[in-house]
Amino acid sequence: MKNKSINEINEIYDLELDKIIKTIKNKKPKQVLLQFPEGMKPYSQTICDYIENKTKVNCLIWLDSCYGACDIPNVNIDLIIQFGHSSWNFE
Repeated sequence: MKNKSINEINEIYDLELDKIIKTIKNKKPKQVLLQFPEGMKPYSQTICDYIENKTKVNCLIWLDSCYGACDIPNVNIDLIIQFGHSSWNFE
């Protein structure tokens, strides 16, 4: 399986990267947790690298279960970004 670029991934899923970057820059978290559903986990490192390069924030990838807003990990983190197939306003 060939690794997809961030642009190819963004064509499959509307990642809302501009909104994520803006939120991170406004909130100024030190650590951001990225949570992905099963189907997006193969792209998690590419998405993480992109966000880190654009914001200089430290991102952690959560690879445990992710069944939506009710499945939030209990970790000490400044900001959690959940990726999924439905829109969710996180401002």
